[in-house]
Amino acid sequence: MHPTLTIAQRAAQAAAKVILRNIDRLDQLTVSEKGRHDFVSEVDVQAEREIVKVLRKTYPDHAILAEESGAAGESDYQWIIDPLDGTTNFLHGHPQFAISIALKVRGRLESALIHDPLRQETYAAARGEGATLNDRRIRVKPAAGLDGALLGTGFPFRAPRHMPAYLACFAALAEHCGEMRRAGSAALDLAYVAAGRLDGFWEIGLAEWDMAAGVLLVQEAGGLVGDFGGGAEYFRTGNVVAGTPKVFKGLLQTIQPHLTPALSR
Repeated sequence: MHPTLTIAQRAAQAAAKVILRNIDRLDQLTVSEKGRHDFVSEVDVQAEREIVKVLRKTYPDHAILAEESGAAGESDYQWIIDPLDGTTNFLHGHPQFAISIALKVRGRLESALIHDPLRQETYAAARGEGATLNDRRIRVKPAAGLDGALLGTGFPFRAPRHMPAYLACFAALAEHCGEMRRAGSAALDLAYVAAGRLDGFWEIGLAEWDMAAGVLLVQEAGGLVGDFGGGAEYFRTGNVVAGTPKVFKGLLQTIQPHLTPALSR
């Protein structure tokens, strides 16, 4: 394993301990609302603190962009952290959430790790070295196209102004794909695309920490990732499409006629 991934895995395991020891005391947790349908619990904060502590011990000069504490430091090396992607699921006892850690070097993704603490599954990727699930190589599923494809998605509850366009895209895709799933963790959805468990994924309004690790995983597993225009502005726009090459093309062709000007930028 690449040295940075070894440290990321160590950090994820430290966060996982925080998450798992609190999973049976959900009714006792302190929870606040950051925004519309956007919650943070004491577990998110504690898990993030553990990740940062591990990273700082080995890489004290690296910059960090984390969901709960924001940006810190200036460096060519920046860690992007989501300590608990799928907080709403976690708070309801719904078993679909993960820890996401990625490393950018001079603005380019170089390492990525997503850890599912319940299933004890660790997805990892280093640029140019492929992607793995629990140290076994993974590849995107060789899907022929949208016909019969299983897609992942996420409803834009935090940005209801985009719901009409989203539902139009959803309806158009439903005519062509096999089925769609809304599981509640973009990080895991992207990891599932990389592992062939989903053929494609699309969502509106994600933050960089939601998808940074998943983007590199999909790319290193042989898939494609883009914004709604097919370009590489997904971190800027928050809008992302990912999938096997043919599914990626089909997703773009199907949703683009239904996008509003705000989503097309």
